[in-house]
Amino acid sequence: MSEAIGRVEILPDPLALAYRVAEWMTQAALAAHGSFRVSLSGGSTPKTLYGLLASEEFRDRFPWQQVSWYWGDERFVPYDHPESNFRMTREAMLAKAPVPPENIHPIPTDGTPEDAARRYELTLQQAYGAATLDSHRPLFDVTLLGLGPDGHTASLLPGEPAVDERNRWVAVVSHGRPEVRITMTYPVLESSRRVAFGGRRGESGDFQCDPQGRQSSAGCADSTGRQALVVCRPSCSR
Repeated sequence: MSEAIGRVEILPDPLALAYRVAEWMTQAALAAHGSFRVSLSGGSTPKTLYGLLASEEFRDRFPWQQVSWYWGDERFVPYDHPESNFRMTREAMLAKAPVPPENIHPIPTDGTPEDAARRYELTLQQAYGAATLDSHRPLFDVTLLGLGPDGHTASLLPGEPAVDERNRWVAVVSHGRPEVRITMTYPVLESSRRVAFGGRRGESGDFQCDPQGRQSSAGCADSTGRQALVVCRPSCSR
């Protein structure tokens, strides 16, 4: 890091990280005034977190009625496909908690990928109330992201044009993985009051943080399997 900002908490395992983030998300949502928008991630660590939020320990405390759910990326497969991020989230959390159906906003996976990306971009812009992002008015209250060994987050794969996209809110990724993917772009992922990253510490690289931003969180795991919750200031980017 070019500058040490915030704190790092070393946690013993993925479950401990999930507990930490579940409590953090719950407190943030309870403290919010009005609607609270969350962008979700796929993967095994978020799945543990989602199941925890829907458990008896958190289900009755979490303010489900005011929280709206979005997805940072999705494979272009049907919602019932085993590899669908939406299916994983629905089975782990949404089907087990009192979530209003109108608060669930999955990425479309019908029609063509390009049309689905345009429709999701419109969904995000309608929720935001504008077609241009304002750095002083974040789109999301919490954004959950993973960090892969190759440095990718969401489906922003190294070498793909979507990595450099700064105008579109949602892009199609047609190469680099067996299936086509739809992903939010960096400007949208960065438009969040708080960001939590989950990945292998030491593989995911450094974070660059805006010293003028507000506090957010990033969770990582080192190569020994221990978990770290890294608190920094957004916007955080690769």
